Formats: sequence, C-alpha cells, structure tokens
Amino acid sequence: MKLLIVDDETKIQLVLKEYASFEGYEADLASNGLDAIKMAKENDYDLIIMDVMMPGLDGFSAVKEIKKYKDIPVLMLSARSEEYDKLHGFEIGVDDYVTKPFSPKEVMLRINAITRRNKKKSEIRKFNGLEVDMPGRNVFVDGKKIDLTPKECDLLFYLIINEGIVLTREQLLSNVWGYDYFGDDRTVDTHIKMLRNNLGPYRDYIVTSRGSGYKFEQEKK
Repeated sequence: MKLLIVDDETKIQLVLKEYASFEGYEADLASNGLDAIKMAKENDYDLIIMDVMMPGLDGFSAVKEIKKYKDIPVLMLSARSEEYDKLHGFEIGVDDYVTKPFSPKEVMLRINAITRRNKKKSEIRKFNGLEVDMPGRNVFVDGKKIDLTPKECDLLFYLIINEGIVLTREQLLSNVWGYDYFGDDRTVDTHIKMLRNNLGPYRDYIVTSRGSGYKFEQEKK
C-alpha cells in the first residue's frame, strides 16, 4: 500500500512516514497542495494524508482537484477543529478528519479503518442466498434481483460494511443521509422496515439492538 503524505511541516511528514513504515506502507512526501496534485497525477496512491493549511494551495482545494480525475481516499489533517471545516471536508469527499495535535498511532488506525471500508465497498458479498454487489449496486435474493431505492441500497451497504457493529440512528443519519441531513429517528426506522420487507427470508440479518440502533449480522441471535 502506497501513501502520499502532504504537510508543510517536515517533522510531521517524517513522523507519519516512520509510523507508516512500521505498518508496512510506502510513503511519498509533499509540502504543498500543488505538489500533491502533480504527484497524485503521476503516481497511483492508495490513500492521501492531506494537511489543510499550507502555502501555495490549501488542502481542500488540492483534494477537490485530485478528485476530478482520481478517486483516492483522503484523511485530512488540520489545526482547526471548527465543525464547518469538517463538514466541508466531508462534502468534497474526504474519508476522515483528524485535528492537530494528534497521535500518529491514531492516524494509522484511521488509515487502516479507511482501507478496510474501501476494500469492502469493492466486494461482492454473499450471505447464504443474499448476494450484494456493491460496485454494481445490485442486490439478489435467492438469485432474483430485487428493486431497492438508492437510499435503501446505501443503508444496506453501510450496515454490511460495518457487519456485526451496532450503529445508532444518529450514525446512520449522518453517514447514509449525509452530514447536512436534518431528519429524525423515524426516517431510519421507516427505511429499515422497507429494507427488511425487500430482503424477504433474510430480513432477520438486520438486527435491532433495543435502545441502541441496528446492525447487520448473518446469523440471527
């Protein structure tokens, strides 16, 4: 796995590169947004660690430019903790956001989590007679394709990506409907009900954790 670490502070670059090496990652270094864009065009990176505040071109602008031609996962670094900055990052396609000062170990854990999520997004998953083709956004029940709304698809995929983990309604609203969605818990419950109806004999794979939320689990408990 190859990373691009973009930060105008040499110390941060070297620390992150050292920790990435411990994790078995290769890493290239850039000190500003313009260099990051050039290097992303010329190389195939599995993930970019991008600082926000840099000379020449800021990280947000660099990410927007890179996303025009390559869909590379991005972890943003910033000395600013304002909610607006985080929301803006997620709106332009950033996968995660870490505020400085940070623990390099935490950054590596977040990188590993992003990698796992993106790997799972590219998979075709099978759960007995339930087959989920995430790249093609198709779902099959006992060999028959079922019609799901785009939001039902997003909800099912997010539950599967986090298989076995109880997700609160708030988490589902934020990650499936978006950070700017102003809904309520009933929105999630209604879509869970419709999704279960569509899954037919596999409806019980979506498990209710009473008082907490929902999770996807192949074996009914």
